[in-house]
Amino acid sequence: MTQATLAELMIVAASECWRGDGEVLASGIGIVPRLGASLAKLTHTPELLMTDSETFLVSEPIPLGPRGDYQPRYEGYMSFDRVFECVWGGLRHAMIGPTQIDRWGQTNLSVVGGSYDKPKTAILGVRGLPGNSINHANSLFVPNHGPRVFVAGEVDMVSGVGYKPERWLPGMKQDYVDLRRIVTDLCVMDFGGPDHAIRVRSLHPGVSFEQVQAATGFPVLAAPDLHETPLPTDEQLAIIARLDPHRLRATVIKNDPPAIKAAA
Repeated sequence: MTQATLAELMIVAASECWRGDGEVLASGIGIVPRLGASLAKLTHTPELLMTDSETFLVSEPIPLGPRGDYQPRYEGYMSFDRVFECVWGGLRHAMIGPTQIDRWGQTNLSVVGGSYDKPKTAILGVRGLPGNSINHANSLFVPNHGPRVFVAGEVDMVSGVGYKPERWLPGMKQDYVDLRRIVTDLCVMDFGGPDHAIRVRSLHPGVSFEQVQAATGFPVLAAPDLHETPLPTDEQLAIIARLDPHRLRATVIKNDPPAIKAAA
């Protein structure tokens, strides 16, 4: 296997989030999630639906950045209202990059610090996250695993719903909340513990469970089959290079480190 970067390892880990999903709309928001969804469609889950990020479905994921003479292979019309049909019907699996995540899986991409009226930092706003998080599957991407992201208490503003019982009033329907995995620069996590507690599924090469716990503001569990995150294969690296000819993936993690963490 040729030398892989941490970003490339995370792309492969992200692709596994869509494994076996079938014919659902795969939406990767950001460089690594989008490349992960594209890699999934081109390898293990070809049934996935993908758009050109505009109004068409594509049979082949479109490379990132300037396209040059590349010609998209369109296979159908995907207007905004049809996207919402997928959203409300649960036929979508998105991967987003929230600013904060708490132990219940609630996410924040709106405001941080202070009060809602006078926050320390204003970010994107809740966008479509409330409806998305309550209607279809979601996974999360974190390029800088630390306690400022994985907060000790509740997120400063609940943009995306989670599994905190006190946030659900009597009669509210929770059936479609489906939080899958969290891919970070240290590990891959899921919500498979008791009462949806967050677990560590795999550790990236050279990372210990103790390092992950120290970088997380709340207790995490180790999955029974905790293992090392697999390195990308040469075939996967070749596909990633084709999907990202301008190497935008190198901008995701500072200094674009190798996949195997150097010994301290």
